Amino acid sequence: MSGQSSSGSALPADEVGIEIRDVSHHYGGRNGQGGVTALDHINLQIRPNEFHALLGPSGCGKSTLLYLIGGFIPVQSGTIATARGTVTGPGPERGIVFQNFALFPWKTVLQNALYGLEKLGLPKKEREERARHFIDLVHLTGFENAYPSQLSGGMQQRAAIARTLAVDPEILLMDEPFGALDAQTRRVMQEELRAIFERTRKTVVFVTHDVQEAVFLADRISIMSARPGRIQHVLDVAVDRSGGDEVMKRPEFVEIGEHIWGLVRDQAIAATRGAH
Repeated sequence: MSGQSSSGSALPADEVGIEIRDVSHHYGGRNGQGGVTALDHINLQIRPNEFHALLGPSGCGKSTLLYLIGGFIPVQSGTIATARGTVTGPGPERGIVFQNFALFPWKTVLQNALYGLEKLGLPKKEREERARHFIDLVHLTGFENAYPSQLSGGMQQRAAIARTLAVDPEILLMDEPFGALDAQTRRVMQEELRAIFERTRKTVVFVTHDVQEAVFLADRISIMSARPGRIQHVLDVAVDRSGGDEVMKRPEFVEIGEHIWGLVRDQAIAATRGAH
């Protein structure tokens, strides 16, 4: 693993999938007075087709940054751009998976996967073939007619991932998607997500506060400070992930994890003490 700070050399233009320039965000208050500064002058370049983790303590602005990239929150200061241009709102090239299994409870797994495709105006046969393909990709074949209430938490999140992938976004945004799962299911889902990434090679931006999760999943990790959120380090992760979760027991994985924990520990302490 090698690391560079956010002030390091810029990537060549053809190696930038998402570019965040001098982005700050403030909640509450009036005329810039009062309220809370969630993000402070964020500068970050994310490569196309890389798995990029935003790692930091709770409340550091990770999710805010993700929603800004998604266009769900207006950019107040600075700019965010993808290959399609400046982000001014949600777009079909950006799909999002939330933490809380945001499925339509009155729709089956198949109907949920079809939902976004119906808005694309594709022929019915093509829509169903594509939906079934991604249902199979997340190992839910046989559960197409099940409703969310009939599925475990892990299965619900697989269905949510299938629904997002079905519309073929270029960028997949994930807001702590496994945070509500038990430890065993979470580990399985991490392995499955990495396998899906290897097959689809989307650009993934993944929010987490779990060091092990970030190291296991990500090609690069941006470490954020306690609020107001700033990018403190951007680290390349070079680890052999073959062998599933056995990789977490390897000395090089443990070493990388300890190094990153050393970088985030002070920020985690600051966050728990309400430091600014």
